[in-house]
Amino acid sequence: MQPDLGQSILLFSTWLIMVFASGVNLILLILFFATFLFLGFLLLFLLPNKFGYILLRLKSFIDPSQGNNYQSDRALESIINGGFFGQGIGEGVLKDRVPEAHTDYIVAVIAEEFGIILLLILMLIFLLFGFNVLKKIINENDNFVKISLLGFISITLIQAFIHIGVNIRLFPATGITLPFLSYGGSSIIGTSIISGLIINLTKQNNKIRKLI
Repeated sequence: MQPDLGQSILLFSTWLIMVFASGVNLILLILFFATFLFLGFLLLFLLPNKFGYILLRLKSFIDPSQGNNYQSDRALESIINGGFFGQGIGEGVLKDRVPEAHTDYIVAVIAEEFGIILLLILMLIFLLFGFNVLKKIINENDNFVKISLLGFISITLIQAFIHIGVNIRLFPATGITLPFLSYGGSSIIGTSIISGLIINLTKQNNKIRKLI
């Protein structure tokens, strides 16, 4: 019920992936998803005072002339200005021009000061992280551990994908942080807990886990 569309999409997407992987009938899943979308759009129009900001963001994303896209435009401009190798440490201007740049637009700040090369390396690290966890999932026999690991890695990678997409104007602004890198105590603590659980579940020996 809180006005946080980004986190709602993140949690719902992760839940859908886990339910799909658990073997639920695909037709039932599609019907549930369609019903959820219908109710979601219904709420947008029936409760404009509470959810009207979502429509404004969507309108401004589709047609920049319909709203204020200052932050998104500056972020994309900073990424372009950074080029391949960046402006240099501390030479970027985005962190002083956009509020909360250290959380919502940390990718643009990094790209401006260190260049697209470092941004691509960061994306590759996230993909390698996900690939290694998925390898563990394939070799795992415990269904509970499989679904748990899939949920943990999904919520991490989807969060990173949405954050990067917002910075390059692939998605409208959501306020989602980048795992491990964005400033913020709750974000770091949450990501650290998820990472610890992933490490625990992937490192434990199957025989030891059964004894526990």
